[in-house]
Order: sequence, then C-alpha cells, then structure tokens
Amino acid sequence: MISYQCIISGRVQGVYYRASVHEMASEAGFNGYVMNLPGGNVEACVSVDDKNKLNEFISILKAGSPYSHVDKIETRTISNQFENGFFIYR
Repeated sequence: MISYQCIISGRVQGVYYRASVHEMASEAGFNGYVMNLPGGNVEACVSVDDKNKLNEFISILKAGSPYSHVDKIETRTISNQFENGFFIYR
C-alpha cells in the first residue's frame, strides 16, 4: 500500500465538496479522509494499491460537487496508512 496526501485548491469550501468526495470515495471502497484546511484549500489522504487506484481517486477529487471548481491538486506520498473506510474530518 502507498499513501498519498492531496491538497486541492479552488472553490472547494462551503460547496459540499467534502461531502461529495466522501460519498464517491466511500462507494468506490477507498480508505482515507478529507478535511478543510485554513486558507480555503482541502486536504484528502488515501491509501491505494497502485497508480490506477490513485488516478481513480484523483478523478473523484476533480469531480467534487456540482458547486465546486478544482483549480489544482498537489499530490505527495506520505507514510501514514489508512484503513476501515473513508471519513470527513472537521
């Protein structure tokens, strides 16, 4: 398993972005979390088996909610491992 941190910038707070990502990621069986950051960005972290699953997760982040608009997603590997579902952290 490889874990990734994604920082999403754009219109992603106050537009049901976290709830939409949570719903889609949970349905797709991902393990990790999504949370708002100070300054208007969102952090999403996930553990995946391969690059194809990471690309699927990034597609979910790009889709967001009908009210959101993603300008940029920065991704880096992290040492944390996530299991037991996908959560919204506040």
